[in-house]
Amino acid sequence: MPDLIVRLSSGRTSPVFFSPLAEVPDLMEACGLVRGKCLVVTDRRVGPLYGAALASGLSSRGWMPHVLSLPAGEHTKSAQHLGAIYDFALSTGIDRRTPLLALGGGVIGDVVGFAAATLLRGLPLVQLPTSLIAQVDSAIGGKTGINHSEGKNLIGAFHQPHLICADLSTLRSLPELEWSSGLAEVVKHALIADTGLLESLERHWPALMERQATVVRDTVIRAAAVKVAVVNEDEREASCRMILNFGHTFGHAIEREAGYGRFTHGEAVALGMRAALKVSHLLEPMLPLSRLMRLVSRLPVRHSLDSVDPAALHRAMYRDKKVRSGTLRLVLLRAPGEAYVTDRVTPEEIDTGWAAVCSPVKPTR
Repeated sequence: MPDLIVRLSSGRTSPVFFSPLAEVPDLMEACGLVRGKCLVVTDRRVGPLYGAALASGLSSRGWMPHVLSLPAGEHTKSAQHLGAIYDFALSTGIDRRTPLLALGGGVIGDVVGFAAATLLRGLPLVQLPTSLIAQVDSAIGGKTGINHSEGKNLIGAFHQPHLICADLSTLRSLPELEWSSGLAEVVKHALIADTGLLESLERHWPALMERQATVVRDTVIRAAAVKVAVVNEDEREASCRMILNFGHTFGHAIEREAGYGRFTHGEAVALGMRAALKVSHLLEPMLPLSRLMRLVSRLPVRHSLDSVDPAALHRAMYRDKKVRSGTLRLVLLRAPGEAYVTDRVTPEEIDTGWAAVCSPVKPTR
C-alpha cells in the first residue's frame, strides 16, 4: 500500500511510496506499467551512487533500461538539456508505453517530467526523488518544466507521475547544503498548513540537522502529506495550490537577480519566507512574527543580499508566473498554518519585506 495518494481530477491516482529503490520494478508493474523498454535519466552526482543498482534491478525483472546522465545543477533545467533527453529517447525507439524514470533531485524531476509530458504527446513518468526538496515537494503534484532567461520555471506543463518512490536512505548521501536547503520546503509546509509539524520542527531541529532516521522519516512523510493534501484540493493551481508558493515570489526574484547558482533554491526560499513573514505581520499584527522568524532563521544561508539592488529585486517579482494582468499576487500568513493569496499588497509593503532580508544573514542552529 502507498504511504500517500494523490487523487487526480481524471479519476487516476498517483501513489507515493517511501520505499527502497530496489522495490521500483515491482511498484512499476503494480501501477500498471508494461514491462519492456524504459528510460532512466539521472545526473552525474546521483547516477554513480544509485543508477547502476537501479538499472541492474530493472534488468533482473525483465525491463530493458537505457540510462542517460546529465550534468548536475540548476543550469540543466534548460532547452539544451531537454533537447538532449529528446534525442536520447527518440534514438532508442520509444513508444507511448515507454516509461521515463527521473532519478535525482528537483532539477532532474522537473526537466525529465517535462520531457515525459511532451515526448509522443505524453509518456508514463516515474519520479524517483533523491533530495529532500524533491521528496517533500517538487516530485509530487505534476509540475514540470525548465527555466528561461526571463525567469524560473516559465516553460512547462502539468504531467502527473504514474508513481513516486522516495527512498529515504538516499537522503544520507546529500551534502549538508542540499539537506539544509531542502529543509526550507519542510518549514514552508509547516508555516502554511500544519501547526503540528511546526511544533515538531521547533522541538526536533537539532535531530533533523543530524538526520536522525526516525525524526527524518516522520518529518518527511508529514511534510509530503501537506503537498499531497493541497494538490488533492487543487491539482492545477487554480486556487488554493498557490499557497505552496509562500516565500517563492521573493525567492525567485533573488535567484534571478543574484544569478542562478549563487543561492540554492532553498536558500532563496528561506530568505523569501523572511520577507513574506515581515509583510504578513504588517497586514496581520497578531501574527507571532518573532516565533516564526526564529524558526526560519535556523535555515542556513551562506550569502547576504548586500550586493543586490533592492529595486531590481522588486522589479523582478513582476516577472513571476503569479502576476496576473500586471498585478502581483503574494502568499502571506494570517496565522501559523493559515496561508492566503492576496493582490492587495502595496509597493511600500513589499519594500518593507525586502528591507528585512537585504542585510547580512547570520543563521543559527
